[in-house]
Amino acid sequence: MRRWLILLGSVALIAVVVIGLTSVSGGDNSTDPPDSLADARKELAGAPAPLAALHEQSNTLIDGGLPAFEERIAALKGHPIVVNKWASWCAPCRVEFPVFESIASKRGKEIAFLGINSKDEDDAANGFLSEQWLPFPSYKDPDDKIGVKLKAGKYAPITIFFDKNGKSVKVHYGTYKSDKQLNDDIDRYLGAAGTS
Repeated sequence: MRRWLILLGSVALIAVVVIGLTSVSGGDNSTDPPDSLADARKELAGAPAPLAALHEQSNTLIDGGLPAFEERIAALKGHPIVVNKWASWCAPCRVEFPVFESIASKRGKEIAFLGINSKDEDDAANGFLSEQWLPFPSYKDPDDKIGVKLKAGKYAPITIFFDKNGKSVKVHYGTYKSDKQLNDDIDRYLGAAGTS
């Protein structure tokens, strides 16, 4: 009987180690962001001018509302765009930020990433960005005008995919929990133009 208990304990230990290694080394719920915004900027060096302009404004809030946002979308014509709607009061956004840190750092030389800070106070949003950075800027949307125009609902997080012509092709409701999940949707909705 004692041998069986030792064998059973050994099998359980091996299972725990295998599960732990799978989640650390790229299992379906893994994410791998750079260690800092400075590291992300190094990864993004050499991006085309319209994308480099985004990287220079990374982790900032931009005024101007809907007109400024639409002007930026027009300026990014020729590049696929991924827009993430977030808020400091949104607990799932905290889960999702590392995924956007990771994928925007890895794919930001071919794809434009933008944020929309929804229905938030500047102090709260800036506090959030000091805790969890983004390698792209976010447009302030305190009255949800940008969100309404994009049919992005009342809640966060929501992600909107735009093709190279600036046309919205998909609105994704809910949290991205892994690099793989966001990468798969970029490939699905933006096709070969979004692949690295």
